Amino acid sequence: MAFAEVALGQIRSLRQTAVPRNYEIWYVYAAGYNRSLSRIINETLARNGTLSDADLEQIYETYLSPMRTTARIDKLGARVINEIDDVMALIADVLGMTAGFDDSLKSAAEKLGAAGSREQVRAVIQALMKSTREMQETNKALENRLDLSKVEISNLQHSLEAIRAESMTDPLTGLGNRKYFDRAVADAVARATSEDKPLSLLMLDIDHFKLFNDNYGHLTGDQVLRLVAMSLKQTIKGQDITARYGGEEFAVVLPSTALKQALAVADHIRRAVMAKELKKKSTGEILGRVTVSIGVSMLRRGDTPDLLIKRADACLYAAKRNGRNRAVCETDPEYFADAEIAWPDASSPAKNADRDCPL
Repeated sequence: MAFAEVALGQIRSLRQTAVPRNYEIWYVYAAGYNRSLSRIINETLARNGTLSDADLEQIYETYLSPMRTTARIDKLGARVINEIDDVMALIADVLGMTAGFDDSLKSAAEKLGAAGSREQVRAVIQALMKSTREMQETNKALENRLDLSKVEISNLQHSLEAIRAESMTDPLTGLGNRKYFDRAVADAVARATSEDKPLSLLMLDIDHFKLFNDNYGHLTGDQVLRLVAMSLKQTIKGQDITARYGGEEFAVVLPSTALKQALAVADHIRRAVMAKELKKKSTGEILGRVTVSIGVSMLRRGDTPDLLIKRADACLYAAKRNGRNRAVCETDPEYFADAEIAWPDASSPAKNADRDCPL
């Protein structure tokens, strides 16, 4: 709602039409999802004092249009099809040459059988040598063309992989985006279930993030998001998965990690974030330290990814309600208290936590 209010406020103050395109641009700007979009908007406002309808259309088409990735994939697909068509046409030519060469061999065999002089034999051999050379040249051309196609298709494959990686990456933080997280957590749950191994999930939220935006502006808010992302990159290694879940919330998937170890990782992340000092780049002013609240859950028998996320979120909000700058897991009293309020009966997760979620 805060992002929505900022977006509508920008539309009002700049006297822009309140159409979905403009709302999306300003919502993404307010949320800090797209670093490149935020930068171009700030530069245009600094230069012109406003954004024209043409500016908004260009920004949307360049940074937000849902057709951009589809168009790039379609373009690459067309190149692949053209490459295949060219190779198939060349192969058809070679097959035609091969059939012609077979006819030449049969004809040569018949003529040699009927040859009555040395000159006739020589003429047959010369014709056969000519056909052989032509066949060799055709085969060589095919070989060269196939080598070029192999390089071209390899380049196209790399381009498709780059598009896929881009579609899975949050541009502001460089972490995986929500789409990446949804796939990663589903795969991790399936793997942990099939291999009967533990799996834990951390949900992180930046404390008082709105105050950074309100007091210092969205560029500083972007800096806060990057600071937390950098702390995650420095802390989380190996098979563990990090992603920006949305807004100021992050997620960490910890395969082969039980709850006690996951809680230790969460506290390590919390301390790593808090150890960094936030400084305003333009003035060098020290703005203080950033803190995060973290919820920790562990996969239970029969869990879906949604249930795992739901419990981690419940732990996160328990951490928020109990003072922030802390990590809360499913066996902590803070989570029990919140769970008892939500489920005041014998089937409460809190009452079954020791049995279902062992350390």
